[in-house]
Amino acid sequence: MELKKDKRIRIIIGHYGSGKTEFSVNYAMALRSECEHVSLCDLDIVNPYFRSREKAEMMESEGITVISGARGHHANLDIPMMSASILAPLQNESEQVILDVGGDAVGARVLARFKSYFTEGEYDMFCVVNAYREQTQDLLGVMHHIRTIEDTVGVKVTGLINNTHLLRDTSVEDVIKGQALVVEVSKKLNIPIKYVSSLEKVTRQLPEDIEGEVFPIKMYMREEWM
Repeated sequence: MELKKDKRIRIIIGHYGSGKTEFSVNYAMALRSECEHVSLCDLDIVNPYFRSREKAEMMESEGITVISGARGHHANLDIPMMSASILAPLQNESEQVILDVGGDAVGARVLARFKSYFTEGEYDMFCVVNAYREQTQDLLGVMHHIRTIEDTVGVKVTGLINNTHLLRDTSVEDVIKGQALVVEVSKKLNIPIKYVSSLEKVTRQLPEDIEGEVFPIKMYMREEWM
């Protein structure tokens, strides 16, 4: 993979349970292997669980800058207080930026204040889709999710990510099921499929001609007992 070919600012959205944060952390780790300056900004003000900031120590040990709430990575208060330090990587053109954003239109409101940095052709906004989540299990559900966030933020989704999963029980058949939905969305909205994301043992079994780049992930956000 050559993630550095994606736009410098990458916004990652996806409904609760889509695996958005897991993908974001894996993406940051993979991008760091290609680029020296990588920042991950945890902008999820909706879901108090499984936030990317929980893995800040691990990512920082790999040289990734992690930016979260104004009270720091380890504050458990569910208060939407964003750190002003997010402006630094957005303004620094030598920094590769990942924005992990809350899963619905309410969570996406935080992005609106940074809209001036999301110039067409200068950012990517990837929508992570899990076909097993109630809100995104069919075409209308995914379309509604995308359009409400686009309307809230004022910028367009540029790529789709098929991350259909059942955690560690995910099978090839599960990913293929999700792929059928994502292909349908792609054709309807004219948004390309960017990545097909799943556990490494699953990605090794996917068809070679599957649309989108295969992106093997590790389960950083869930311990073995979860």
